[in-house]
Amino acid sequence: MEEIYAKFVSQKISKTRWRPLPPGSLQTAETFATGSWDNEENYISLWSIGDFGNLDSDGGFEGDHQLLCDIRHHGDVMDLQFFDQERIVAASSTGCVTVFLHHPNNQTLSVNQQWTTAHYHTGPGSPSYSSAPCTGVVCNNPEIVTVGEDGRINLFRADHKEAVRTIDNADSSTLHAVTFLRTPEILTVNSIGQLKIWDFRQQGNEPSQILSLTGDRVPLHCVDRHPNQQHVVATGGQDGMLSIWDVRQGTMPVSLLKAHEAEMWEVHFHPSNPEHLFTCSEDGSLWHWDASTDVPEKSSLFHQEMSSHYAAQAALKLLSSSNLPAWASRGGRSSTFLSHSISNQANVHQSVISSWLSTDPAKDRIEITSLLPSRSLSVNTLDVLGPCLVCGTDAEAIYVTRHLFS
Repeated sequence: MEEIYAKFVSQKISKTRWRPLPPGSLQTAETFATGSWDNEENYISLWSIGDFGNLDSDGGFEGDHQLLCDIRHHGDVMDLQFFDQERIVAASSTGCVTVFLHHPNNQTLSVNQQWTTAHYHTGPGSPSYSSAPCTGVVCNNPEIVTVGEDGRINLFRADHKEAVRTIDNADSSTLHAVTFLRTPEILTVNSIGQLKIWDFRQQGNEPSQILSLTGDRVPLHCVDRHPNQQHVVATGGQDGMLSIWDVRQGTMPVSLLKAHEAEMWEVHFHPSNPEHLFTCSEDGSLWHWDASTDVPEKSSLFHQEMSSHYAAQAALKLLSSSNLPAWASRGGRSSTFLSHSISNQANVHQSVISSWLSTDPAKDRIEITSLLPSRSLSVNTLDVLGPCLVCGTDAEAIYVTRHLFS
């Protein structure tokens, strides 16, 4: 991987997201948003990146991430999503959900829409309430779904003042994250290790499906859905484990992978190359998981390009999932077999199976790369788009690379 560039921004960064590219665009990502937390004043900021590595007239490097504009945000930014090219949805620790509008002509941000009491705790026996953090938001234009510490799920529509649908007692525990499975269905993860699928076509307030980790009820903090195979879901939680689920089968994860040494805060499949997955953690690490390495039947152009890059890797080691090597968190690459499957997938036709669900040990080869040069404070957030990656940390730094796969 090419150099990863750091910029210190005097704010703890809680969330970062690339601005989506227009459909059919051949551009690479150029603009990303960040949200901050645990500062005296928190902000939503928009940044632009240039051509890294070109010397300017003063002998310095061009292409440092440049701040385009920012706007004050009341409370910690708990989640952040682009609604479209111009609008950004932010979830606040105050329970408020705000849509910010970017004005490119004068490079400013303004409040476009706001639901001030989207999430709140009700007082026992009284109509009074106190705000509850909005912990997660997901957008699928024109819809916005939010979840919170109050166990509530809201379905909003852009330009509607009131929620279209609210499930008040969706969960008795904190909902930490949400994603769309398909247009009418969402998936939530909570603080007792459960995944719940909700179908907005159903009128009731009960989930259509519940999946859970067995044993200790380890809180799940993050979730992402495979971009092409909507039944494949990845989650990460308080114990740092990476779990892969097939929501069509059973109620337990297909794979449990020993990963980070502390809480996993975010997990993301690469949106166009989903055999690549990225995670970040409280332990200060940022990892790239490659499940495509040396799988002969995967003959995409992307894999052909990647295979030459990894051809000279070290000899493979046979390891159990509970014995992930320490090198993964210290930088550098290595290849490893992970013997981790806990579910029989034999009845799924191999031609359509995801590499993340494969149970054949010969195909369970996953290569892990640590992307940051050294450990720091918590890496709270990451996002990937094309060859570009951005992450934000409690060390008040934003890291960017435009060359993930070179």
